[in-house]
Amino acid sequence: MIEAKIPSEILNPTNSRHYLHVVPRYFPYIGGSEKYMQEVAERMAAKPGASVSVFTTDAWDLEHFWSAGKRTVTRGHEVLNRVAVRRFGVRRLPLVSPLFYPVMRRVLTSLSAAPIPDRLALPLLNLSCRTTPLVPSLEQALKQTRFDLVHACNAPFDSLIYASFTSARQQGAAFVITPFIHLGEPENPQIRKYYTMRHQLEWMKQADAVFTMTSLERDYLVAQNVLETKVHVVGVGIEPSEIVGGDGTQFRAKHKIEGPLVFFQGTAAYDKGTHHIVQAMQRLWQSGYEATLVIAGPIMSHFQRFYDELPSSDKARIRLLGFISPQEKRDLFAAGDLFLMPSRTDSFGIVYLEAWLCGIPVIGARAGGVPAVIAEEQDGLLINFGDVGDLADKIKLLLADRTTATRLAEAGRQKVLARYTWEKVFGQIHEVYRALLRS
Repeated sequence: MIEAKIPSEILNPTNSRHYLHVVPRYFPYIGGSEKYMQEVAERMAAKPGASVSVFTTDAWDLEHFWSAGKRTVTRGHEVLNRVAVRRFGVRRLPLVSPLFYPVMRRVLTSLSAAPIPDRLALPLLNLSCRTTPLVPSLEQALKQTRFDLVHACNAPFDSLIYASFTSARQQGAAFVITPFIHLGEPENPQIRKYYTMRHQLEWMKQADAVFTMTSLERDYLVAQNVLETKVHVVGVGIEPSEIVGGDGTQFRAKHKIEGPLVFFQGTAAYDKGTHHIVQAMQRLWQSGYEATLVIAGPIMSHFQRFYDELPSSDKARIRLLGFISPQEKRDLFAAGDLFLMPSRTDSFGIVYLEAWLCGIPVIGARAGGVPAVIAEEQDGLLINFGDVGDLADKIKLLLADRTTATRLAEAGRQKVLARYTWEKVFGQIHEVYRALLRS
């Protein structure tokens, strides 16, 4: 990894407050939590008297956290828009299988659920979670640098949050957490259990502030005895200029697309509903309905295997693009007719906002925080996660009934402009920061 010298006035400022943001991945990788932390960090760095750092890892592919040979970010330490970004290498225990990470996650959930008193369980959980993922150099750097406020995110990356929490407490710094809890399906704890283990909830209880994406996430945490006064529903925002203004005609010409264009933008994975999108489109294609499916974003290995086994006739109707540039993303949103992300692992879903802003109707799932983002039949449609038949019916409905599609998309656009621009969202976060440092 290439190392770059960070100016001393940014790393060791005088007469300023030093804010640290800890996130598993960061720009140039762009995802929901990554974009959230980038916006907060850069907007904070623009404030007078604020010195802002980001500690992150060298991961590009999500699978890099548990498996060797995946893509990494090689840019090293650098300054981006006055934010000092430091990247630390993910390590894996020698002679340990790639299965260690997922197995360890299951061990943690079992230990958390075991009938053991907190005084015994919490130390064991805190010790064990330091390997998920294993980033010892980041933990060491936290001990060597002083901060006034530490803001960590993304609950399943336990080791990063634990190191941030302990460092903040040792320094007497304010500690803020954005857990991005994936509540999953209401009656199914399969997803939720990885975000709400005893040690994770304890960090939230001990934090000075907890930012949640939706009221559903807030209500869940309050029910788990996190003080309501600590929990702030902030959501995420978008910067309209970053998503509108694409060239849809150019996108269609480049990818040889005519007729209706249905698309997904995000990590292609089972829990994101990407398999179900393909299966729903297969039903429409088999009934003679012509439409092209575009899948853009990082591709998990299990989805790649699923795609590889599809008939060639179905692949001909799919454009599997992988990670695309910001410009091509704008072009895709200018070209699309319908956005689908029937996911059970989204605490919010920033891509719904981007689609709405571009006048595109959306379909999500009744899972996670999505029902608090999409008002069913008011600005979008929802299905039960995995209900391929209902998804196919709703795709066909919105492609055929353009009056309804336009009405839903416009209602969503108005919601975004009223509540979900970054100016509004960051304003809430900044006020909490100020209140914590005043106290």
